[in-house]
Formats: sequence, structure tokens, C-alpha cells
Amino acid sequence: MAKRSTNVVPLASVRPVAFGQALSERYLSYALSTIMARSLPDVRDGLKPVHRRLMHAMRLLRLDPNSAFKKSARVVGDVIGQYHPHGDQSIYDALVRLAQEFSVRYPLIEGQGNFGNIDGDNPAAMRYTEARLTAVAEALLGGIDENAVDFRPNYDGSTDEPIVLPGGFPNLLANGAAGIAVGMACSIPPHNAGELCDALLHLIKTPNARIDTLVDMVKGPDFPTGGVLVEPRESMVESYKTGRGAFRLRARWIKEELPRGQYRIVITEIPYQVQKGKLIERIAEIINAKKLQILEDVRDESADDVRIVLEPRTGQVPAELLMEQLFKMTDLEIRFPLNLNVLDKDNTPRVMDLREALQAWLDHRREVLIRRSTFRLEAIERRLEILEGYLIAYLNLDKLIKIIREEDEPKPKMIKAFGLTDNQAEAILNMRLRALRRWKSSRSGASTRSCRPSARTSRRCSRTRSCSGAGSPKRFRRPRRSSARRPSSAGAAPRSPTRRSRSSTRSRISSSASRSPSCCRPRAGSAPPRGISTPSRRRSSSTRRATRRSSSCTPSRPTRSWCSAPTAASTRWAATGCRVRAATASRSG
Repeated sequence: MAKRSTNVVPLASVRPVAFGQALSERYLSYALSTIMARSLPDVRDGLKPVHRRLMHAMRLLRLDPNSAFKKSARVVGDVIGQYHPHGDQSIYDALVRLAQEFSVRYPLIEGQGNFGNIDGDNPAAMRYTEARLTAVAEALLGGIDENAVDFRPNYDGSTDEPIVLPGGFPNLLANGAAGIAVGMACSIPPHNAGELCDALLHLIKTPNARIDTLVDMVKGPDFPTGGVLVEPRESMVESYKTGRGAFRLRARWIKEELPRGQYRIVITEIPYQVQKGKLIERIAEIINAKKLQILEDVRDESADDVRIVLEPRTGQVPAELLMEQLFKMTDLEIRFPLNLNVLDKDNTPRVMDLREALQAWLDHRREVLIRRSTFRLEAIERRLEILEGYLIAYLNLDKLIKIIREEDEPKPKMIKAFGLTDNQAEAILNMRLRALRRWKSSRSGASTRSCRPSARTSRRCSRTRSCSGAGSPKRFRRPRRSSARRPSSAGAAPRSPTRRSRSSTRSRISSSASRSPSCCRPRAGSAPPRGISTPSRRRSSSTRRATRRSSSCTPSRPTRSWCSAPTAASTRWAATGCRVRAATASRSG
């Protein structure tokens, strides 16, 4: 025998309520839930909650345009389990629609497998198809990791989901939307993204632009299946001003001439959201019922593109008359409604005109840009703060290591001893020993470089060309060495080519200095740069020999000059002085 439940509501807590009042309250909550969380898109990113959750889940699965495909069942399972507790078929249908090129102008999902076709055939089951995001979807998600939008808890509080996407693409008007809520509906046709960008740029420059001017740039809807828009401009302007209206759309056709005065009509584009298979069935019913006597046959010769062939009964009937009859009797001509009923930034449904919809997207993008910039600046400030702490630790490395080794709680001691912040102390404590070793090496290298600036300057000068770019002066060129002695004059002892007299060395230096460009010569009375010593007039014999060697020794292959012209004179001073000191130190050692 089943045990009776003890969860009995006490009679005192029951209060009488009118049936009409209770019904209206509950129906109102249901209506608000349907309007705000299911049927109407947001004006900022142009997405319904199910589409937004799909794209967010695919981003977390790393299904970016350059990654591999994953099963659609995996995506649908993640969306159901974390964000959207509804039926799997409804979520899969939303995914399939975002991947169909004949349903959305700019697909947000790239599908692999059977995702249906324009004939109206159903897609394959989710366990067979695969999907990943497109570049347009990546633009919609760009900056979501940089605090560009707010997040809220999901239905069970286990994770967070974005309230709205950053929306780097005007998706609402570019891809359109359609939905039926409680007491209201939404129907937005797709538009051309290039025309929308032109209108947005004009609206940035002219915030109070007229609808007529915007309609000159946005010339009407741009459907993914093509067709011919036959609505007059005055009617389109009125529709965009009020946010409500309709557009007449016809199929595109051509006339192909045949022998003996015959012809046939070929339909190459059909209206938006018209299934080709049902359209051909409707034309065949008209032929079988003999409602259109001048039409004899219809054939479907479509492959990758649409090609519907109509055979007239005789060539005497004008093609325009035949098509006018078909426009009236079939879906070769439709009226697509416009109802710009969307949710604004306050999550309130209202009908907008074209300028309000474009301006709402611009305002959202401006807010996203400010938030992303603020996030990046804060990240830079945090990094600078940590680097300042690293510098303090670098200058007090031994004392810091002693505190860490001896103290049980080194963090407060470090903060008190060195004036560190909490973030700096935490970053220093989390550092690896390998980084400390790298600090020590860089410290010793820095001290070595700071103690020997003249040697570094000398190495730079030895690799420097003259400022004119014509090669190094003669006094920096290595003379050719020969094993044979030069013939000497009568009565004079032969000399070695590597040992020159004092006068010849001075003449070579003075002649090379006179032939060098004026920008490279030290001016009369000018002093060498600080830290560079110059050779004095009275020098020892060893110093003079070192000077002669340094003046005759240069690199065998001069490199391109990287220093500017005003510093060439100082580099020459540095080369002479540094080489003299180096030679003197080597001989004295």
C-alpha cells in the first residue's frame, strides 16, 4: 500500500482569488516570458536567446572558423544541459537555420552534411551533421572575454551566460528575424551589409539624418535567394519610417528563344522562403486543372542553381502575359512583411524605425568599445604594478629570499619591509625559481654593461661606416700585407711595412680626416663626449706604438652605419681613445 504524502497545505494559507484575476496574472507572466526570452530578437545583436546560447556554447567548444567540425549533437547537448532547458529538436532546428545559405543572408554557422535544401527537404539527424562558427559569428563574439558585455547566471546557477553579444556585425538588419510572441510578432527582412555600413557611417556624421536619405543608401531588402523587388520607393520610405509595411517580391526570369518562333521561360531566382518543390507542384496543379491554357509544361532542371523551365503552348502568346498570370496564381510573387518590433537595451519590446534601429546598434558598439578599452587599460595597469613589484624584488633579491626562507607567513613581512601591494607580493611568491635565476643573470649582465660603456661604444664605432655611405675612411682600412720588403732609397735602411715613422702616421691621420665628410670631422676646439678620454700630446712610446697599430687596423668588411650623422664625430673620438686605453692596458698587463 502506497504511503500517503504528508505535504499537506494548511487551510489557513489558502486565500480566495477571483478566477479571472488569477488567470490574467498567470497568462501575463507567460506572455512576458515568451516575448522577452523566446520570440523577439534584441536590437543590439539581432539574436534570440536560443541563437545567442548556441553561439556562446560553440565558442566555449572552440568551434572557430579555423578549427575542425564537431557533431551537432554535441553542440545541442551542451546548450540543453547548460543554457536552454527545452526540447532538442527546437534547438537543432535553430542551429540548422543559421547554417542554411538560402535562409540567412550571412550564415553564422558553417555546416557539414545534409542541412536541407531549397526544395524543402528536411536536414539529416543531428548525430550525422557537423558544425562550426563562421567569420561573421566570430565578429559578433569579438571582445566577449574583455568585459564587453554583462553576464548573468544560467537557469540553475551553475555557470554564466551573456545577456547580449558584443555584436561587431549589424546582424538584426543584415540577417533579419522572424518570431511570433503573445499579442505581438516580429518580421524583419535581410539587407545588404555594405549598404548598412554606408548608412551607419552617414548616421555617425549626421545623427539627425532623414529616413529618405538613409533609404537612398539602404535601397531595400536583399534576400539570400534573390528575386526582383517591385515595391515603389515611396512605399518603402513609409515602411521604414513607421517600422511596419510590406515589400512585393517577384521571381527573376529570362526568355530563351527557340527555333520556329518558339520560346521558353527559365526562372533563375525565386522569392524568399518559398520552397521550390511546392512551387513546382502548384504550377503542375494549375496545368492539370487547365486553369492556365497557355501553359503546357513545367520542368525542374535545377542543379546547384535554380532553373525552372516553363513551356508555353504556342509561341504567339507574349511571355509577359504568361508570367503575369503566374504571378497572380502562384508564389512566384509574394509580399514579405516588415514589422520592426524588437527588444531595446532596457529589454522593452517596441516598434522602431530604420534610424532608431541603426542608432541603437551604434550606441551598443560605442558602449562595447568603451568597456573593452577600460578592460585593456586596467590590465596594463595591473601588469605595470606587478612589474614594479618585480623591480623591487630584483633590487632586494637576497633579502627577499631570506624572508621567504625564514618566515612562516612571508607575505605580510614582504609588504611591510618593501612597501609592496597585495598583488605584487602574491605575484612574487608565485614566481618560479627559474625566473629568479634569470633575474640574477640579467642583473649581472646589466651591471657589466653599465660598467663598460666605452667598450660597447668602441665596438659600435668599429662597425660604423661614414655618414656619406661611401665606405669607411682610409685610416680605418687595413693595409695590404706583403712578405717582401719595399725597395729602400740609397743609403737608407729598409723598413718593415708594419712599422711606420711618427711623421707618416700623423700625416695619414690628418689626410684621412681632411678627406672625410664635414659631418664626421670633429670641429676645432670641440670636446669628446663625456666618459671618453682623448690621447694627450705627450705620450709614451708604448702608447704611440698602440696608436699606430689602432690607426692601421680596421674590420675587414665594414658594415652599414646605424648611427646618425651628428654622432659620427663622437664615435671617432671614442674609437681613438678606447683603442689607446685597450692597447695600454694590454701592454701594462
